[in-house]
Amino acid sequence: MPGWIDAREAMAVLGVRPQTLYAYVSRGRIRAQPDPVDPRRNRYRSSDIAALASRKARGRKAANVAADAIAWGEPILASSITTVVEGRLYYRGRDAVALAQTETLESVARLLRGGHGAALKRAARDRPPDFATMRSRAFAALAARASTAPPARGQAPLALAVEAASLLDVFTDAVAGEHSGGPIHQRLGRAWRCVPDGADLIRRALVLLADHELNASTFCARVAASTGASLAASCLAGLSALSGPLHGGMAERVRDLAAEARRKGPREAVKARLDRGDRIPGFGHPLYPEGDPRAAALLAAFRPPADLADLARAAQTATGEATNVDFALVALASGLDLPADAPFALFAVARCAGWIAHAMEQVASGVLIRPRARYVGPSPEA
Repeated sequence: MPGWIDAREAMAVLGVRPQTLYAYVSRGRIRAQPDPVDPRRNRYRSSDIAALASRKARGRKAANVAADAIAWGEPILASSITTVVEGRLYYRGRDAVALAQTETLESVARLLRGGHGAALKRAARDRPPDFATMRSRAFAALAARASTAPPARGQAPLALAVEAASLLDVFTDAVAGEHSGGPIHQRLGRAWRCVPDGADLIRRALVLLADHELNASTFCARVAASTGASLAASCLAGLSALSGPLHGGMAERVRDLAAEARRKGPREAVKARLDRGDRIPGFGHPLYPEGDPRAAALLAAFRPPADLADLARAAQTATGEATNVDFALVALASGLDLPADAPFALFAVARCAGWIAHAMEQVASGVLIRPRARYVGPSPEA
């Protein structure tokens, strides 16, 4: 099935009338765009049609709905923080790419939490843990805070807001390895010796990565928060999920591909991966079939190193998929000569703002997240 199909074919696949097709479009379940040949008509994204047809064929039993929801499927909880609509990322209704032009992570963190106006005064904080790596310090700082922080459930909104601002500072100190003041992007820029020019690129990356709807690490943070756990404990749950190779650890796989491309040549490296049946890390994203807007915005702000630009062209030619934010982070870190773990560190500091916002929203809901498992094991003994 091609990328876009006309109304007649879409209705035939779904077995519906025109009114039903238009209703699916209006509800955001099928994406549409004007036909380039005849702008009076629309074309419909075939992947949306196929997914909807598959769900219709399976029926809407509760178990099937839940199974579909786990992997890029139906929404499973209500949130007013972040959404992806027609290939764009929005924080409380505001375009994240536009925010990245001017805002800081601190101001976006307040927006995500639903706050407005001036920043709250932060509470006093200790010096960061004395560990050699950014990742070790980040885990240790959150664990130490989680071990003593009171439960978030039952706390006054103002107390939670002050804790939220302080926690983001604590986490930044841990990643930077030093206790300092000023905007977060400047603090990281000084720690990584790339001020002044690199600091603004870091600012853009932090804003673009601050939240991404109900991704794996955010879901973990919300599950922890639903029990009433502290904001620090919720962020620690999020950080644990982020550390996996299929989430925040994806940058390492992009770096491995880049190293292979330098040895073999970009086209040969990409071909070797495809011949093995592997996906190309750093390219494509299920939520952005037309390209990741975060990657496009970040890569437009600087000139990526030549070897990575060559790799991007080779991968896009071979797969038809655009760069995603993991590739953009690796290109940024390489261009600024940042530490090896900087892509993960940037991801973690930025996403900490989102984890906090989601944790606070979940606490306010008062709902415990406790899904059921669809058992597929041996039959229970009589």
